[in-house]
Amino acid sequence: MPSDQNEDALLVLGRRPVREALERTPGRVEKVLLQRPGGGELAEIRRLAARAGVQAQFVPAGRLRQLARGVAHQGAAAIMAPVTYLSLDDLLASVAPMLEDVKARKPRLLVLDGMQDPFNFGAVLRSAVASGVAGVVAPRTGMAPLNAAAMKASAGAAGRIPIARASRLPDAMHQLKERGYWVAGADAGGDVSVWDLDWDRPMVIVIGNEARGIRPAVLEACDYRVRIPMPGPMESLNASVAAGILLFAAAR
Repeated sequence: MPSDQNEDALLVLGRRPVREALERTPGRVEKVLLQRPGGGELAEIRRLAARAGVQAQFVPAGRLRQLARGVAHQGAAAIMAPVTYLSLDDLLASVAPMLEDVKARKPRLLVLDGMQDPFNFGAVLRSAVASGVAGVVAPRTGMAPLNAAAMKASAGAAGRIPIARASRLPDAMHQLKERGYWVAGADAGGDVSVWDLDWDRPMVIVIGNEARGIRPAVLEACDYRVRIPMPGPMESLNASVAAGILLFAAAR
């Protein structure tokens, strides 16, 4: 599960406020926390979350009390992102709406597959903005929250790049390829070096989980599995460091 670190910095408490967040700004809701048992309003909140594609997680009452710090929570809390997430279609339309635009502009996009550490998330967003990435795609669940820790690590970059969430990354990647993008996944056992790949085309760069890397189904959807040659006695790099290397190799 993604870390709850610093979630309380972006927290909405109470049944009615959580409902309003899901109804008015669902693109900013990272996750909903609900107390068991939950009928009535809590069940309605769960339905609203499902309709918005937002993860709803049951937690002990003590966890909600810890987050609320004395504020009445009524068995419901929502973790809010500081930015509004886009749909994948809206992101792609804002970057390059037509196939001709994709071919002419050669945009670079970044896909993050299950990154768990908010600090890594923020650091990767900072590198993405610095290297000229046009947009980021992340999964709706199993991803670190864009919370205060991530925002600090991004040095403000999180608010300067559009971010979309997708229910299934393999489906999203096939959609990207249909739009004219080539997809390269970072893989220590990849068959092409980061220095040898032809980056001069519309590219999607995929970075996986810090410990497990890219999931098999997501890796299968990649056109290329890209490795970073390491002459020194190390087997892997930090995910945000690997992301920075690939992003700036593509930008070159």
